Amino acid sequence: MSSALTDLCRYPIVQAPMAGGPSCPQLAAAVSEAGGLGFLAGGYRTADGIRDEIGQMRALTGQPFGVNLFMPQHNPADPAVLDAYGDRLAGEAACYETALGDPGTGGDDFYEDKLAVLLDTPVPVVSFTFGCPSRDTLDAFAAAGTYTVVTVTSPEEAQAAQWAGADAVCAQGTEAGGHRSTFEDDPATEDGGTGLLSLVTQVRETVQIPVVAAGGLMRGSQIAAVLAAGADAAQLGTAFLACPESGAHALHKQALTNPLFVRTTLTRAFSGRPARGLVNRFVREHGPYAPAAYPQVHHMTSVLRRAAARAGDAQGMALWAGQGHRMVRELPAGRLVRLLAEELDAARTAVSTRSTQ
Repeated sequence: MSSALTDLCRYPIVQAPMAGGPSCPQLAAAVSEAGGLGFLAGGYRTADGIRDEIGQMRALTGQPFGVNLFMPQHNPADPAVLDAYGDRLAGEAACYETALGDPGTGGDDFYEDKLAVLLDTPVPVVSFTFGCPSRDTLDAFAAAGTYTVVTVTSPEEAQAAQWAGADAVCAQGTEAGGHRSTFEDDPATEDGGTGLLSLVTQVRETVQIPVVAAGGLMRGSQIAAVLAAGADAAQLGTAFLACPESGAHALHKQALTNPLFVRTTLTRAFSGRPARGLVNRFVREHGPYAPAAYPQVHHMTSVLRRAAARAGDAQGMALWAGQGHRMVRELPAGRLVRLLAEELDAARTAVSTRSTQ
């Protein structure tokens, strides 16, 4: 790892920020305490909510940790398109005896308020998703002593992040669970994304700053592979979903290894932006018709998703998961970090042994 990343965590293992509940303080603290880098997810949180979770983290651990922010989204959505999708979702609302959410509930995700919190009370690391902050913002974090990471999905995005002054990039392969972190969501140029090993190699050859690799990683041997491809650390999300400290819903945890959910897909059904999750009834029925309208669709379906969870209906929930979800292990987060580190060492030893034979 680079010297800066080495200062942040004993092992090159980062717990991905997973918005919507999974990345709670208990999970992030357990990862940091074990020698990884735990992350809080600032997406969909209020500024006060972020401040509260940071306080909880500092009560749980003295180790470094990070906070992730969503960049503001100001993509106008055609009201007629949203109305048409709302009509398709009317049956879901009736089934759960609720109403659809308001699609106009803002697209900035309280970004400026959260920046103010993080600059007023600095944390060791801040990462960004759905775009790259301005140089002024990144310079402000540098002055506050905060290490900045921008999530990217292409060499071009990585280069833009380096030019803007980011300390590192997180290269997200198409295997990753949850939202694709593209700077721009353009259905006309959508191609499903680049696989992680190819992406890491391309990004490594494009930028000089550290690279964190993310996407479908579940074992220490896979971490060894991305490190060999040029990454400085690996970021894992789905691998930590089933940990007892995870804030993911019990049905979500169970679905990861449930034979009813055998594959993942990229879908706009729940949020209006491509996101990888387990294929369930909601995805099959509504995915093909979901418009490119984030965060409007997210706000429309948020009430439905909560109602499905209350009803115990996994077929109506957003079950975000990476392609390696079947390999998930129900272990305490600290134990999982240590096991991944042991597997990483074993993989490196095995490669070294084979190369000398």
